[in-house]
Amino acid sequence: MPAPLGTKPTKRMPDIQVFGTDGSAATRNAIRFFRERRVVVSYVDMRKRAMAPAELRRFVERLGARALLDETSRAYRDGGLAYLSMDERGIEDRLRADPSLIRWPLVRYGNAVTAGKAEAEWAGWLKARAAGD
Repeated sequence: MPAPLGTKPTKRMPDIQVFGTDGSAATRNAIRFFRERRVVVSYVDMRKRAMAPAELRRFVERLGARALLDETSRAYRDGGLAYLSMDERGIEDRLRADPSLIRWPLVRYGNAVTAGKAEAEWAGWLKARAAGD
């Protein structure tokens, strides 16, 4: 049985933040992905604590607002957003107003960010980190 994970990352462990909701299967999968690799993540439950506008802007700048929009979500369908033509700014405003439109999880490692399930990219982060040590 492996030793239990600590609560703080050590020098060998990367500082990874996961933003999501407890009800999201993709968020749970992301946390499990890092936990299986013995990496402690900083998890922020978006239902308990709202994302700072600057943090959301960081994801939008790197990925684009459309990449953060979850077009399969109930909020997207119920809001009739499929029938609206929105620019990046309009999408960003909607995401800020209604976090249930965001594709979870949002994962950040330094300046690198992902939206949704991106295990190949996460593995690349960990591999690059291990090669740099």
